Amino acid sequence: MSLKGNAAVLTKPFNFEILEYPVPKVEFGGILIEVSASAICGSDLHAWRGERKMKGGIILGHELTGRIHTLGAGVSTDYLGKSLSIGDRVIFTYFSPCHRCYQCIRGKFTDCPSNFNLRKTIEEYPYCTGGFADYYYIRPGAFVFKVESHLTDDAITSINCALATVMSAIERSNMNTGDTVVIQGVGALGLYATLYARERGAGTIITIDGQENRLELSKKCGADHTININNIKDEFERIKIVKELSGSSNGADVVIEVAGVPQVINEGLEMLRLGGTFVEVGNIIPESNVNVDFNRILHGIKYVVPASFYEPWLLPIGVKLIERTKDKYPIANIISHNFKLNEINDAFNFSEWSRDGGTDVIRSVVMPK
Repeated sequence: MSLKGNAAVLTKPFNFEILEYPVPKVEFGGILIEVSASAICGSDLHAWRGERKMKGGIILGHELTGRIHTLGAGVSTDYLGKSLSIGDRVIFTYFSPCHRCYQCIRGKFTDCPSNFNLRKTIEEYPYCTGGFADYYYIRPGAFVFKVESHLTDDAITSINCALATVMSAIERSNMNTGDTVVIQGVGALGLYATLYARERGAGTIITIDGQENRLELSKKCGADHTININNIKDEFERIKIVKELSGSSNGADVVIEVAGVPQVINEGLEMLRLGGTFVEVGNIIPESNVNVDFNRILHGIKYVVPASFYEPWLLPIGVKLIERTKDKYPIANIISHNFKLNEINDAFNFSEWSRDGGTDVIRSVVMPK
């Protein structure tokens, strides 16, 4: 009798149904895990609202961790050579580069076209490719790392995506020790970016958001200054403040956009010094349009860098980072509410309310068991 499991299937906007589905046969190089915890990412909320087109029922959830249920043939170690066994906890890239294309053979795994084939419908093999379920199938090609840490499951979930993504963004910015870094938006991505920028040697960190509780948390995660857009409503005033806080009229060395609001892009660009770098992370949905005067980019000598997905080596580094700094920063406050799988509609409604300033919660986690 084939193994089956439950999954929360998004059948239409704002509605999940708990359905049973067959667990796929594990291919050569694949791994089946039992999901321990899966966080609700902002991109999941976009899909839940119907802002991404759906071809059918889908299983969301890509920030997750779990324990090995079945190892496919050819899999005996993780990507650092550590032996893998049934029951081991693992962290992994939620995307699966093909390892055979133009980008992959140059080591640019984040740029592989196969990565965008993330969400299949529940009618398409291998079915369980989302974390809001009992089981998750790690497809061949994904990078897998054994987790030998005392961190809790919910503390590990957002390392896969939120933390690794902003670590990649900061690495791509070529931030130097002592640089001024501006972070637009301090949801989970912004808070992780603040922590990593501080640990990586940023000189001055300025965070911008409209929720005071999140700004206060960003201070505890390493920010030196905060700007509340509800208190300082004029964008030119905010630009002026950033330039003053940067120590000169030149502006910031790095601006990282993780608010997911296209309208803040021009503001962020104007906060940069000559030769500064703007890293775009947050605008992930189609039609995230904004008019940009590229004359100001060209003659302002400003660099614009996209950061989608992340380099696989950042996952084990991210685990060590959170473990090493767990008593230094209140990073556990990012995830403070847990829901069962059959409570997923409540979890998403709660996360949406939290996003709009209803509570201090920044990430909620769904735990199947």
